[in-house]
Amino acid sequence: MKMTMNDIESRLPAPPETPLALPETPWRLLLRRYLKSRTGAIAALLLLVLIVAAVGAPLFAPQDPYDLTKVSIMEAEHAPGTRSSDQGMTYLLGTDGAGRDMFSAILYGLRISLGIGVASALVALAIGTAVGLLAAYAGGKTDAILMRLVDVQLSVPTILVALVLLAVLGQGVDKTLMALVLVQWAIFARNVRGAALVERGKDYVEAALGQGLPAHRIMLRHVLPNCMAPVIVTTTNQMASAITLEATMSFLGIGLPQTKPSLGLLISNGFDYMLSNQYWISVFPGLALVLLVVSISLIGDRLRIALNPKLDA
Repeated sequence: MKMTMNDIESRLPAPPETPLALPETPWRLLLRRYLKSRTGAIAALLLLVLIVAAVGAPLFAPQDPYDLTKVSIMEAEHAPGTRSSDQGMTYLLGTDGAGRDMFSAILYGLRISLGIGVASALVALAIGTAVGLLAAYAGGKTDAILMRLVDVQLSVPTILVALVLLAVLGQGVDKTLMALVLVQWAIFARNVRGAALVERGKDYVEAALGQGLPAHRIMLRHVLPNCMAPVIVTTTNQMASAITLEATMSFLGIGLPQTKPSLGLLISNGFDYMLSNQYWISVFPGLALVLLVVSISLIGDRLRIALNPKLDA
């Protein structure tokens, strides 16, 4: 009995179904655009390493640099690679004038600098976003008054405002955080207002108004999500600025106290030793600060390009 071609095809196993491709969500699209740049990928990896090192400082640090029972003044000013005479450990980055292991001190300082920078930027983001949205939606006198306050804030150098505030408030983590928030919120308010004004004139906002939706729902559920691109870039850049500003104030001695030293205070502690050829006390915390700020800045720059299809083309 002869078999026709149709009979043969009917007995062949059905071809496997092609797996469905994952939907291209906005976040997956942003990640794909971001990873086009090797520099951006390296910066993100470097920042991830620094974050892990900062969060896991108690696990990675061979010494608690602020436990007086484990710090000996006899171990002070040892060069990098020196082995401890009584604790059986090697000081990879040397010790400072108080006998603290510099590698451990940098990890703990990195933790404080990163925490203050992120926290201040997020609090300033919340305040500035609220002010910017209110000014953009209300308009008129409300917009004029709020933006004049922003103009006054931005007309004064941020370092000067921070120095005056800390000179009045005093030292402390909470006071430093408050000063950083007060000098940053205006930048977020200005950027959010500009983006919200552009979105407010679009058709979808008019349609929402025509349906009788309340103002707060329109601004939070419709306008704000479409303003996220500049907000994300601004937040990243302000984190780097906050870390730099906090390090500057701590270096000048009016930021954080000695009991909670950041990278800026570690640099300040070793500044007097520079002329005596004990460079490691200031240089290594300075390198850690540079790596932290540069990695965040590069990520912000790459996000600015990835979030703009015209620049990413």
